[in-house]
Amino acid sequence: MKRLLTLLLTAGLAGPALAIEYRTVDAATVLYDAPSQKGSKLFVIKRGTPVELVVVLEGWSKVRDADGSLAWIESKYLGKRRTLIVTTARGQIRQNADDSAPVSFEAEKNVSLDFVEVVPGGWVKVRHRDGQSGFVRINQIWGL
Repeated sequence: MKRLLTLLLTAGLAGPALAIEYRTVDAATVLYDAPSQKGSKLFVIKRGTPVELVVVLEGWSKVRDADGSLAWIESKYLGKRRTLIVTTARGQIRQNADDSAPVSFEAEKNVSLDFVEVVPGGWVKVRHRDGQSGFVRINQIWGL
């Protein structure tokens, strides 16, 4: 057993868990219940939606959305650009990473925002597709 563990560690197959990887849907497309176009069509996911990458298998990716639903998507529809999705009724995007800072704008639930950077203190800098940017509390978004 000890020898097997040493072998796995040497090969990089055991040890700390890998970081969660998120991707963004590049074009509206169908999600399936299996990694094949012959699978049942579940629903259409919109462009700009962030998803958590769970498994990659021969041109297909199993992904989890903000609601926790799992489905398969053709990998070619996933980009490396990072977006986040608002999970509260109205996300407040502030001018600075401070609860007392003025609100730059509000984004309704399920609105996608471009990820810019994580800021210390539980904040994330984001940009709306119309160009507005600011800071949102991590507990108001999903996709990190």
